[in-house]
Amino acid sequence: MTALFFLCAGLLSGQTPDFAGEVRPILAKNCFKCHGPDESTRKAKLRLDTRAGALGLARSGEHAVVPGKPDASALIERLSADGSRRMPPPATKLELDDNQKEILRRWIASGAEYKPHWAFQPIGRPTPPRVNDTAWPRTPVDSFILARLEARGIRPSPVADPRTLARRLSYDLIGLPPEPAMVAAFAANPTGQAYEALVDKLLADPRYGERWARPWLDLARYADTNGYEKDRTRSIWPWRDWVVGSLNADMPYDRFTLLQLAGDQLPGAGQEGVIATGFHRNTMINEEGGIDPLEFRFHAMTDRVATTGTTWLGLTLGCAQCHSHKYDPLTHTGYYSLMAFLDNAEEYEAPVPTTAQADKTRALQAKIGALEQGLAGKFPGDLDKAMAAWAEKTRPQADDWRVAMPRAATSNEPKLRLQADGVILAEGDTTKVDIFDLEYGGESAGVRGFRLEALPDPSLPVGGPGMAWYEGPKGEFCMEDLKIWWDGQPVKLVKATQSHANGGYGADKAIDAEGQTGWTPGHQGNRSVALFFPEKPLPAAKKWTVKMSFGRHYPATLGKLRWSVIRQEREPAARDMPHAAEQALVAWPGISPAQKQALRDHFCQVAPELEAARKEIAALRAQLPMPGSTLAMRERQPDNPRATRLRHRGEYLSPKEVVKPAIPDFLPPLPAGATADRLAFARWLVSVANPLTARVAVNRQWAALLGQGIIRTVDDFGLQGELPSHPDLLDWLASRFMDDGWSLKKLHRLITLSAVYRQSSNPRDELAISDPENRLCSRGPRHRLDAEMIRDGALQAAGMLSARMGGPGVYPPQPAAITTEGTYGALAWNASTGEDRYRRSLYTFAKRTAPFAQALAFDAPSGEACVARRDRSNSPLQALLLLNDPAFLEAARGLADKSLAQPGDDASRVSFALTRVLSRPPCPDELADLDGFVKRQRERFATNPAQARALLGLDAKDTTDTMLLARRAAFTALGRLLFNLDESLVKR
Repeated sequence: MTALFFLCAGLLSGQTPDFAGEVRPILAKNCFKCHGPDESTRKAKLRLDTRAGALGLARSGEHAVVPGKPDASALIERLSADGSRRMPPPATKLELDDNQKEILRRWIASGAEYKPHWAFQPIGRPTPPRVNDTAWPRTPVDSFILARLEARGIRPSPVADPRTLARRLSYDLIGLPPEPAMVAAFAANPTGQAYEALVDKLLADPRYGERWARPWLDLARYADTNGYEKDRTRSIWPWRDWVVGSLNADMPYDRFTLLQLAGDQLPGAGQEGVIATGFHRNTMINEEGGIDPLEFRFHAMTDRVATTGTTWLGLTLGCAQCHSHKYDPLTHTGYYSLMAFLDNAEEYEAPVPTTAQADKTRALQAKIGALEQGLAGKFPGDLDKAMAAWAEKTRPQADDWRVAMPRAATSNEPKLRLQADGVILAEGDTTKVDIFDLEYGGESAGVRGFRLEALPDPSLPVGGPGMAWYEGPKGEFCMEDLKIWWDGQPVKLVKATQSHANGGYGADKAIDAEGQTGWTPGHQGNRSVALFFPEKPLPAAKKWTVKMSFGRHYPATLGKLRWSVIRQEREPAARDMPHAAEQALVAWPGISPAQKQALRDHFCQVAPELEAARKEIAALRAQLPMPGSTLAMRERQPDNPRATRLRHRGEYLSPKEVVKPAIPDFLPPLPAGATADRLAFARWLVSVANPLTARVAVNRQWAALLGQGIIRTVDDFGLQGELPSHPDLLDWLASRFMDDGWSLKKLHRLITLSAVYRQSSNPRDELAISDPENRLCSRGPRHRLDAEMIRDGALQAAGMLSARMGGPGVYPPQPAAITTEGTYGALAWNASTGEDRYRRSLYTFAKRTAPFAQALAFDAPSGEACVARRDRSNSPLQALLLLNDPAFLEAARGLADKSLAQPGDDASRVSFALTRVLSRPPCPDELADLDGFVKRQRERFATNPAQARALLGLDAKDTTDTMLLARRAAFTALGRLLFNLDESLVKR
């Protein structure tokens, strides 16, 4: 419509065509695929998306564009040529009409001026235009709308009737139909003051956050499962609840952005910042056996780039994953430079204790700490004397292990850090087969054994000692193979023992030359040891090296370890005694104060006399709360950054050069001196310099409230996107949004208080010609409600909707015949009971491979990809679902019971039911028809009580009076009818 307006105006006036509104759309659609930004597919060395390229010499020796001389421009000649010279080529099935050719001719004749794409220019601060009808505008928004309408000779539509307006406002702001009493009160006093009070009341309603969280969850591709083949359950609902709470608190959109993209880096963000980073943990996770997790991490990164582009920039960044964008000025390298901002984060599960859990944990830990400090004092008698006796008795069994100090430690993927006392800590990414190469210094002759300590560490999943988390038991490791070289010669290992083994996978499995086995101790969160013995004592060596191979069919690498050697002739035992305590026993009685303390600490853990005190401590530990967790992100260590590589044709297996984080050239750069990391990128996104974020955000809000965006392509502000219907209004809203502190509630208030929002949506004959698609906003919004609003509205009308907020996903009833088959059998969809059965749809458990049937039927997304605008389909399945789905049947029964509990006759009860569903009373003809319908249904069910019982979900043996059954079944049938009405499904 906008492009047509520009075209007609230009042709009639003979003026220079508008480049943004007329010329570029023609070139973008017909020419840029072969002569645009993508150098890999550019033909004839001709580029038409820049003026320099268009004026340059093509491979043919021709100039496509000669300013001021259309007849000398090859572009004009080729558009009308025949055969192989015609452009676009006949094979593309693209052809310009005469009007488009004339536009290009006049553009070249006037100098072939190029202008930058409007969306990449700074946000303007236009002044609301003057209008003739000064009484109509209620907010500055209306002046922009009315000015366009008056220019086209179109009158705005009248204000919608009070009941329609109240219903529209309630669905828009809280996602639910209004209570009849609220509608009646407003209908009795529909003043501007009363309307404003209604807006403010709904904005303050906690259900506001639930309504507006849903479109944000669509963008974030939220789901409660991982997706792909196994599609296992995940815990990320705390992020969903955080979104609801943030929207209710009217958190400024810029901070809302910073927390979700870089909350872990934002100073003072605390646990909120950790939870918020779940935005980009909503990516899918592939746990299929045999996959490479780093490859699928790359796929997750491409998803994160695309989602970031859609959510904040309104750009189709994903088009540049495999090559430079064919339409927008984003290069292939620029795409990976954007990825580099996000690529240095690592994924983990963050504990999320409730306030009560955190308080209880602090109190218990304080008690435990005090008991542990006083443990020695509870010993009945002389502790040192008893310890000495124990040490004398135990010393002969102590083994004289000597810690080996590594000189170097490298691996194929994880970074290995050398810590104090010979400890090596691994961090970073892992693969299915990780190999550690360790080098140690010289040893004197006589080494008879090696000890590997697998050590716990808080940085590892569930404390380690393994790094497994992506698949398999968290914190597990599996050492598939171990090889030791002594001065370059292989050491033949003939025996192995261990302190712990899981499922028969002992340490001997690491030296059996069988790649499918290995040492897996289990015992997560604790120390485990394995001993390896050479065939014979080893001679002196100048150095020795160790190669450790880890993995199963999934990554299972050891995260923290230490090697020791032993020379004693007696074979040592694999025991749990801490190394420091064992060394103190070896040195007994000539031990240092530090050794004495280590030995005392260990003795207190084994002395029979202190068993009761240890049990008291253990009992307190057992009371420590087990907090929930949520998927989160955190930045890698500064000295271990992840290198982001350009991938040829977007293939993970085709890495090319390393790229650094950078903003694309066509957008303003980072501030000078800014560190190029996630936080800097997030700050840039919400900076005044960025021309896209505010525009994209306000356009989405406008689309949600008015039915379509000022730019209809809400997910594409690039050259292939539609032009804005009201560009000055878009910029005014964007600048106002930022000036108002990025407040979404203020923006929603501004729009809903406007005259354009309050218009009736009733059709007018003249608008079918002058504004058929309502691009000029000549009438109010009218479209089908979202899936969640339809279900929640039915439950609300029936008085069954639970007001409880937050928590894990719930399982509303759905047809038993619906299969949710997965690799390991069907998902057991055990319908929730009690209040959880009727929670808001926002809280329905979202399984990616088997979305909730009712939501899917009404076009809710599956959570597999970012969605900025939902489809709106119309199918017979939807009507059948509304009639027969268990949730709507239960809602119809609930509405029947609520109606039958009302005083008066059946006609008044019919009126009550319709008012609950449609937010208005019936007209006389409607009431007569529906009252007659109820009577006929009652008669039908009275003669067929079995059908009544079936409709009401009652057992065949139910003994309820037949007339009561018939009456309840008749009103249930009425509820089914009302829920299926177009008026109940459509926002008007």
